[in-house]
Amino acid sequence: MRRIIIQKEQPIYVALLYRFVLLLVLYSFSRLGFYFANQSFFNHLNFADLAYIFYGGIRFDLVAILYLNSLYIVLQTIPFAFRYNKSYQAFCKWLFIITNSLGFLANFVDFVYYKYTLKHTTASVFSQFSNEQNKLKLFIDFSADYWYLLMLFIVLMYVFIKVYALIDIKKAPKFSWKIYLTHTLLLALIAGLCVIGMRGGWRHSTRPITMSNAGDFVKQPSDMGLVLNTPFTIMKTLKRAVLKPVHYYDTKMLDSLYNPIHQPENKVPFKSLNVVFLIIESLGKEHIGALNKDLLGGKYKGYTPFLDSLVGQSFTSSRTYANGRKSIDALPSIISGIPSIREPFVLSSYSGNKTTSIAKLLSDKGYETAFFHGAPNGSMGFSAYTNLAGIKHYFGKTEYANDEDFDGIWGIWDEPFMQYMAKTINTFKQPFFSAFFSVSSHHPFEVPEKYVGKFPKGPLPVQEPIGYTDLALRKFFATAAKMPWYKNTLFVICADHATVSYLPEYQTLPGYFSIPILFYYPGGELKGKTDKLIQQTDIMPTVLSYLNYDKPYFAFGFDAFNLKNNNFVVNNNEGSFSFYQGDYLLQNDGQKSTALYNLKIDRLTKNNVIGKENEVQKNMENYLKAFIQQYNNRMINNQLTTN
Repeated sequence: MRRIIIQKEQPIYVALLYRFVLLLVLYSFSRLGFYFANQSFFNHLNFADLAYIFYGGIRFDLVAILYLNSLYIVLQTIPFAFRYNKSYQAFCKWLFIITNSLGFLANFVDFVYYKYTLKHTTASVFSQFSNEQNKLKLFIDFSADYWYLLMLFIVLMYVFIKVYALIDIKKAPKFSWKIYLTHTLLLALIAGLCVIGMRGGWRHSTRPITMSNAGDFVKQPSDMGLVLNTPFTIMKTLKRAVLKPVHYYDTKMLDSLYNPIHQPENKVPFKSLNVVFLIIESLGKEHIGALNKDLLGGKYKGYTPFLDSLVGQSFTSSRTYANGRKSIDALPSIISGIPSIREPFVLSSYSGNKTTSIAKLLSDKGYETAFFHGAPNGSMGFSAYTNLAGIKHYFGKTEYANDEDFDGIWGIWDEPFMQYMAKTINTFKQPFFSAFFSVSSHHPFEVPEKYVGKFPKGPLPVQEPIGYTDLALRKFFATAAKMPWYKNTLFVICADHATVSYLPEYQTLPGYFSIPILFYYPGGELKGKTDKLIQQTDIMPTVLSYLNYDKPYFAFGFDAFNLKNNNFVVNNNEGSFSFYQGDYLLQNDGQKSTALYNLKIDRLTKNNVIGKENEVQKNMENYLKAFIQQYNNRMINNQLTTN
């Protein structure tokens, strides 16, 4: 059998083609690595499904490769003889290697990061971490924790460089006017092919390819992440998303379906209770035993014994959801009643719109307002958001002023910072509104040295620090209970988002967004459990309802105490909507519905009944259209307040 040997020297255009084929192969290997790193999200796919997804992925890989290597292509195809100079080719080689190494690195990061956000990294990551003061430390810790990925990346780059060198460029031909003409025509041809490749097609009617086109290769939107690659999603989101106005309904019909202007009808006096929001990092509902008594045959204990004790003393629901999967999505949802659709609201082109918030509304009632976050001031852009939300006082790592309690990465450990918060609140004049955002239950999932081995580790790394934050909450409430404001305070405890899951009941689309939402009033009888849908954007209307707030206000959420049952939950990931109403979950890509599940009898979302329950589907689509129309048009027209 003859041995196949790659010829060392090839014409420059053959070498160019070879290197692009090499990139396509390596991107497919990256997709395979991404699949194995996140296999639990794609276990339902059979071989035929995977083959079709990998086939479709080539289209998106080609776009990313062409964008990343556009300068390299120009340098290799301009019709001049100096292209063949060894120094020139050496420069091109390292340009090619360095540029593409950044693309591979982006893909490798999402081997890990995807399981937290359920989507590939987008351009918003640059704004999201722009204010972090410890980027180098974060990178070093990430590399240390995922050293095996770093090693794999180094091996990939070694192979990449070696395989690149298998082919050299043949010596320059003797340039004549015919050669110049031929190479000029080849330049035009290659440029045309690149434009077609970048657009994703050659037809005049073809729109430039976007992330939503990945839906052509999957049966459900949650699988689109396997089609896409990270360089593509970053480049396609460098320009902020622009919403388009929609007009599904006239004003009367629209408002009858869904109206985010709340018109309180209370005739009873306003209750001047203090309000404290406790927002816990990565506290997925899965971790709370008292909210999962049916799991593991009733033997599931969870990792939050203190929160378990509060569940029975609080008002909550069996169906509570986050509106997003990132911390930066949470604050506008919880404090302003504004969910993030397609991209974080605070990073969108609409973030400068006039908005309201529960802090502003209560401030008008004479409330003192404050926000507590133990991270370095400016982290995650929280200080900027809280300022726009009308919160008057910000207490961060700077105000805490004791680096002995700094965890070395994210901020002050939750236990001492929550004690600081309780004592600081004790100086406020009542009534007051305060919000707290924890930091300790975050990657790299560590606890203070004195608590190592004190909490159950569980199958997920986040569960040990969740136990530590639960202890911090216990001690906070023990301190607060001794203070004069405690029994006059309504506490709301929720998560910013869910995180990685272990139990199969939470390895579903609803499970990925399931968080606890507890309303706890130690001085009253606010107790009980409902099965009504509750989301983060419902927190503001629900609290205002409980306080008997008496003026019109704007919020996209619903009052959880309202007896009407046409409320819904909505979240958006990778451009696709998950819309919950009644017992059902509808998935919609913004144009058409792709899946419908009856969660009451199909908790694991295995039975897609799209097209089988037409009345339910049509009704949910009507409400979703109403939401989209209200959201898009109000964002565009800067109508996020009542005036």
